[in-house]
Amino acid sequence: MTSTPTPGLTWFNSAEPAPARDALHEVCASTAWSDRLLDGRPYADADALCQGSDLATSALTSMDLAEAMSAHPPIGRPKPGDPASTREQRGMAGASEELREELLELNLAYQERFGHVFLICATGQSAEAMRDAARERLGNSPEQEWERVRAELRKINRIRLTRLAHEGA
Repeated sequence: MTSTPTPGLTWFNSAEPAPARDALHEVCASTAWSDRLLDGRPYADADALCQGSDLATSALTSMDLAEAMSAHPPIGRPKPGDPASTREQRGMAGASEELREELLELNLAYQERFGHVFLICATGQSAEAMRDAARERLGNSPEQEWERVRAELRKINRIRLTRLAHEGA
């Protein structure tokens, strides 16, 4: 059974490359990821778009992953004026100052250990859950952590692409 494309997906499938790329850049900052998704158009439905994203994310090199992560702010510090990071980090809204400071310290320790921002799909996560994940992941090897980052990026991209498919750019 084939589902009908949503208005946002209809727009994305037919948009000129530049505006479609701009919309994808709001989802993920990796140029390689955007190129693969643009090359895969048209998509039958949001699931097909998300599957294309998963494949593109799996193919990212470490440099591509670094490019993708460059657009993600640290947990607890959403980018001012960026509704996506604010919405996704909603779980930090009620966090105590002590918890915010602890997460900042964990973010710094993580960045020192791995050389990049702590990336987690924060949607639906409490501040405590994100803190606990940061603590746990500090014990990962760099190889384990790259795979974890890739998995978290897949989840983030799926959430953002689903929104794009339904709402458009």
